[in-house]
Amino acid sequence: MSEMQIRASDADRERITQQLQRAFTEGRLDQLELEDRLELALSAKLHGDLIKIVEDLPADAPPVDDVVVLETKHDQLKRTGDWAVPRRLRVVSKHGGAHLDFSEAVVAHPVIEVELDLKYGSAKIVLPPGASANVDGFRATYGSTSTADVPGRRRPGTLHVVVTGESKYGQLTVRYPRKRWFTQS
Repeated sequence: MSEMQIRASDADRERITQQLQRAFTEGRLDQLELEDRLELALSAKLHGDLIKIVEDLPADAPPVDDVVVLETKHDQLKRTGDWAVPRRLRVVSKHGGAHLDFSEAVVAHPVIEVELDLKYGSAKIVLPPGASANVDGFRATYGSTSTADVPGRRRPGTLHVVVTGESKYGQLTVRYPRKRWFTQS
């Protein structure tokens, strides 16, 4: 029996409906096409029927791990530039710090959870413009927490980062990218 003849599961139908909705928001489908294809997807019996519904649409982006753990004992953990952001990120460091820059990262989730476990280190989180961050779940025993002008409440359609965890002797800074005064960009 080929893959095309295998019966479709509810999860298969849900995955295809999400792909159709993404294609609609990207302008690849109009309202009528979306409704017709959703009806076909929700009533599809075979895996082959589902594939035919989305064969003219781009494939989904490869999945990003849901939870990633970054650990170090003495060094600085740094993620900047073009990197894939997981749904949950756990940072563990005894004597080092963390620098997480989401401003140019590939973020597939509307809400990102960052758990910090820093003993003697500090953390800096740089958000893309317009993003928000909730740091209410973070505790600095002998340090400080600074969010500058970053709002704490979630805004519709923008990235929201929830920061939890603790730092015994370090600080947490959440900010937007700095303006470059002496460069073209």
